[in-house]
Amino acid sequence: MFPAERPRRLRRTAALRRLVAETSLAPADLVAPLFVAEGLSSPRPIHSLPGHAQHTLDSLHEEVRVLHRAGVGGVILFGVPLLKDEFGSGAWHDEGVVQVALRSLRDEFGDELVVMADLCLDEYTTHGHCGVVRDNGTVDNDATLELYARTAVAQARAGATVVAPSGMMDGQVGAIRQALDDEGFSDVVILAYAAKYASALYGPFRDAVGVEIADGGDRRSYQQDARNRREALREARADVEQGADIIMVKPAMTYLDIVADLRRELDVPLCAYHVSGEYAMVKAAAQQGWIDGAAVAIEQLTAVRRAGADFVLTYFAGEVAEELSR
Repeated sequence: MFPAERPRRLRRTAALRRLVAETSLAPADLVAPLFVAEGLSSPRPIHSLPGHAQHTLDSLHEEVRVLHRAGVGGVILFGVPLLKDEFGSGAWHDEGVVQVALRSLRDEFGDELVVMADLCLDEYTTHGHCGVVRDNGTVDNDATLELYARTAVAQARAGATVVAPSGMMDGQVGAIRQALDDEGFSDVVILAYAAKYASALYGPFRDAVGVEIADGGDRRSYQQDARNRREALREARADVEQGADIIMVKPAMTYLDIVADLRRELDVPLCAYHVSGEYAMVKAAAQQGWIDGAAVAIEQLTAVRRAGADFVLTYFAGEVAEELSR
């Protein structure tokens, strides 16, 4: 038998497999989504996201310290306000829940940890949409851009290293970049949810932030159609042209072809969001004893990296980081 026909030699031991592995997964490749809520005296568990909670400011700090010690690359904050209104004004208020948390984390961690802020309005609006809603129930794209710009500046002023617009409004990156630059925040990074699909995998997240879209509506008019592939590249290119520093694909596992496409075509940093439904399914199967949850989580996150993502947003960040360190 010819030597070229014996590739199994390189798989014989764990040390050999590790030496020749084409893809790596390390704690620094992971970003942890975290929820911070107003009006709580103690953390409130999120039942559809086992192991996660809506945090108080104190418990948020405790969680971030654990993640930081484990070597996790960063965190991204989502706010759960006590009060909502038609326009989502809590998103840009200087005393809004995320701005308060950003200032507090910045005071403790400085630049030792990448602290990101999700930039959207849905958690803060009474109707649950990601923007300003017209009388006919449609979302007003251009009116929404003005509010995104205000939110970006508020988050930057509070200490965000990265702002992450997730609403999929046309022109959102350009509007945010202009606003940040005009206010002297040219160093703030924009991570654009460039290819965000109208997925059925977001249910646990919506439980976590208490979002319900009014009148049984959905976001299919502004998030991408799961049947479309080429559209993602058009969206991502537009975001890069407008000034996005990093682009994201969401969800991750069901859209590995999109991750691979964007990695091949664009040369900016690329990430993917391993979303709440993807996390919850692994957790549920593991709880039943049907799979090894930790092994499946590592396999899935490695697959996202293998497809081309530079880092992954994942609810598994903390436990996978601990598993990788063993």
